[in-house]
Amino acid sequence: MLEDPTTAAPHPAPPSSWPATYPQGYAVVDVETTGLARDDRIVSAAVYQLDARGAVQDHWYTLVNPQRDPGPVWIHGLTEEVLEGAPRFPEIAGELAERLADRVLVAHNAAFDWSMLAREYARSKSAAPVRQRLCTIALSKELGLPLPNHKLETLAAHYGVVQRRAHHALDDARVLAETFRPSLHRAAETGLRLPLLACQPLTEWSDGPAIGRQRSYPQTWRPSRKRPACPYPNPGRYEPGGQLVQGMRVAFSGDTSVDRELLEDRAIEAGLHVATSVSRLTSVLVTNDPDSPTSKTAKARSFGTPVIDEAAFMQLLQDVTPAPPTIR
Repeated sequence: MLEDPTTAAPHPAPPSSWPATYPQGYAVVDVETTGLARDDRIVSAAVYQLDARGAVQDHWYTLVNPQRDPGPVWIHGLTEEVLEGAPRFPEIAGELAERLADRVLVAHNAAFDWSMLAREYARSKSAAPVRQRLCTIALSKELGLPLPNHKLETLAAHYGVVQRRAHHALDDARVLAETFRPSLHRAAETGLRLPLLACQPLTEWSDGPAIGRQRSYPQTWRPSRKRPACPYPNPGRYEPGGQLVQGMRVAFSGDTSVDRELLEDRAIEAGLHVATSVSRLTSVLVTNDPDSPTSKTAKARSFGTPVIDEAAFMQLLQDVTPAPPTIR
């Protein structure tokens, strides 16, 4: 464990009235990893606990032995020698869970940090006690901050927060905590609805690499995947209460209890077309959080696209109607 090498910026004065619907506490999280794929591991993690109005209550940091190649050492600086004596994830899972319990997980590109944590807990045959997350990128967009981009260093510069050790989990978490606080207060002043998303712990996952995916370290967290083209024409929209038909275009939004890539692979094996976005041609949207403020759910509502949850989709996958024969 490391001590916090910095001091927090002065706390802004809280708004005179505070939205009653806002969470009672936050866990600002940053993880460094061996890479971006489903089989990659966490090599360090940090948590800043904040109260309801963003004041720091505590902080925590640990190295994690990934039991494999540490990946992009040039990014996080953690070599095999440094990580050799570090605890493995199951050894820190309980303490980390205590830091996360009953709090909203806050992260910069929160889908990535949450995905890595969910997989590590699944490997440990347990689940992270996280029910909601908040992405500071999404919050910055909702606030309309005048940023040229949404990198953490850009957000830090906007609020005058000094970043001392980029890609060190503890310092990144500190910087994020100090930038989240004024953003939270701006949101409270205007009564903004926070862009909270539900977190679905993984109950089924796989470390196997996806077919056709190349290991790389791009700016976005999810590596691109080359999928075979769907051999069936799109038969149209799914009719609620009916069956899925081969060729239907299915899109996914939000967390799923089955690893997303496994779910997509099963849909493809059943003869469905997995779409990365929602359009007028989308047959059905699968989401466990239909009220979430995402572009896919918003488009589904505007297009009248049917929406079902993961459990219903898994049930429908068991009996997909074959595509009608092509008329020549």
